Amino acid sequence: MVVRKLKIILEMIKFEHTVFALPFAYFGAILGSFIVNETWPTLMQWVWITVAMVGARSAAMSLNRVIDEKIDKYNPRTADRAIPAGLISKIEVMFFIIISFAMLIYAAFQLNQLAVYLLPLAVFFLVIYSYTKRFTWACHLVLGITIALAPLGGWVAATGSVSFEAFVLFTAVALWTAGFDVIYATQDADYDRERGLYSIPSRFGIRKALILAKLFHVISFAAFFLLFLITPLSWLYLIGVIIAGLIMIYEHSLVSADDLSKVGVAFFTMNGILSLVMFIFTVGDVLL
Repeated sequence: MVVRKLKIILEMIKFEHTVFALPFAYFGAILGSFIVNETWPTLMQWVWITVAMVGARSAAMSLNRVIDEKIDKYNPRTADRAIPAGLISKIEVMFFIIISFAMLIYAAFQLNQLAVYLLPLAVFFLVIYSYTKRFTWACHLVLGITIALAPLGGWVAATGSVSFEAFVLFTAVALWTAGFDVIYATQDADYDRERGLYSIPSRFGIRKALILAKLFHVISFAAFFLLFLITPLSWLYLIGVIIAGLIMIYEHSLVSADDLSKVGVAFFTMNGILSLVMFIFTVGDVLL
């Protein structure tokens, strides 16, 4: 029974999509250690960064499903999700959320003092972003900030400090995330408008929303490129940035205001590939 319920929860929060955020947490840890300490993160830092990331994402996604239960229930695209479909109760999910937050908190205490000090800020964004669609179309940017706490958190976890380079990486990931979330939200533009929910597609229309998503991704690419200019990273990292830029271009070629049928490919497949590309090429560059 417990295993079955756990499988339902993990499917509900798309646990496998942790691949979006985890490589960037490692990216932040590696780059921070490379620049600040001129070494690699320790084995235990790797372990606690992983625990913190899994706990943070699991808590946030599960809380999102609880908070959005009624929104999901009446949206044809999401009505079959576990909670509105009656496959699992909110109490059971809340128990999972408590465990997930406990993982995050415990991991922070195993890392360093700055990680503990910044913990309330991380928890605030992990909770608040699920409510933002109720009062601001900038909800995509809030989600971007929340996801971008992964590389910033990785940097802090490995170094116990922050720097300008860390915030450049934070900006790159935040706008990358916001851009693809705008693309994803085009699917629900009409529903959001009818229900009084806020998003860039429901506020500005799908065509303008896709233009804004492109702008977010242009700035994100520029921030990734800036890291090449201001850090010791060299040509191999730059190749990764160029590939990431091409992935973003391809992602936008898959969707248009007249055809949203490939949003799933753009959202899930291409973004998973992009995060892995940036991680792999950064690791390769540091190793060289």
